[in-house]
Amino acid sequence: MSRGYRWFVAAALVTSLSACSTVKGWFDFDDEDDPKQPAELVDIKQTVKIDKLWSHGVGNGQGAGFYKIQPVIGGSAIYVAAADGSLEAFDKTSGKSLWDTELEFPLSGGVGLYGDALFLGSSDGFVLKVDANSGELLWSTRLNGEVMSVPQSNGAVVVVHSLDGKLQGLDFATGAVVWTYDSTVPALTLRGSCSPLVNGDSVYVGFASGRVLGFDIATGGIAWEARIAIPQGRSEIERVVDIDGTMTLVGNELFVASYQGRIAAIDVTDGRKLWQNDVSSFSGVSQGFGNVYVADEDGTVSAYQRSGQGLRWQQTALAYRGLSRPTPVSSYLAVGDQEGYVHFMSQVDGEFVGRVEADDDGIRADMFSEDNILYVYGNSGDLIAYEIKPKD
Repeated sequence: MSRGYRWFVAAALVTSLSACSTVKGWFDFDDEDDPKQPAELVDIKQTVKIDKLWSHGVGNGQGAGFYKIQPVIGGSAIYVAAADGSLEAFDKTSGKSLWDTELEFPLSGGVGLYGDALFLGSSDGFVLKVDANSGELLWSTRLNGEVMSVPQSNGAVVVVHSLDGKLQGLDFATGAVVWTYDSTVPALTLRGSCSPLVNGDSVYVGFASGRVLGFDIATGGIAWEARIAIPQGRSEIERVVDIDGTMTLVGNELFVASYQGRIAAIDVTDGRKLWQNDVSSFSGVSQGFGNVYVADEDGTVSAYQRSGQGLRWQQTALAYRGLSRPTPVSSYLAVGDQEGYVHFMSQVDGEFVGRVEADDDGIRADMFSEDNILYVYGNSGDLIAYEIKPKD
């Protein structure tokens, strides 16, 4: 791997507390002989107009912990947090600041939203509930593991997935722990945790074992289990099959991707796999135009037919650029990279239609869109709203 890309991947890998060996040869490399250099960007024909509507800096952004603290949209507001404890709400249309606060916690996960409540996780194991109208801290609960995922809720239980492999349900009103599921964590994993996906009385979570489980959200009881990836190879790196990226639910179909494993569709009524294809993704999946989108570790952006009838298109020009989760915006698909560029392509055929440089420090967190507005939160803490529309 190239120096930049290898550091990007290595930063995402952590050993468990029980592991004491190092990964031999991981940092012994020669850029000149490496075929996995990040692709150089070439000029493209810009067929969309990309207008910056507003931007704001929020704290120190993702900080130094390889976090992916992502914003969340609720009603007319967008909420965003930074690793240094900054939390701010903006009007999503005008960019006007509605309120801001400094939480006395080093943040590493979030932002989750239910009703008038925000949920965040800290690097020292706290889960926080914050009033979405004022930024007031309502409660904090100390767990054992670093919380790098987004805590989620159905209004009765807050579900939290921590880096130590635990999934825990907390009382929505008080923050008291009501149930715990403890998964086995491999010796080497990606630095991150899959965010719970709440669906009424159920919650779905991917684990470092390459499995997705469905739970009863009230009790923590397991409803079903589906294996997405099987560890293979002799080295610990070859056997990493984490599910860390964002999952997507459409009706009863859950779409999920693992590192060094597969992208799959799961029927959430019983955990049955509907289809699967080989892929290796850090960032997760999204859907639109009848497609399921995924960015592979090698920089390939793929559109699989949601029906399970196979690949619709692939875009390979962004090789080894450390891509974020693809995000549909209007009739386009946006993906950020480790150098801070946002690339736009057609959802129909994957052809490039535009590009903008958003943040020199790169983009890891999921981007979000509503209609033709794309919200990008760069690693340095710049939150930017772009309007995307065809050129006249």
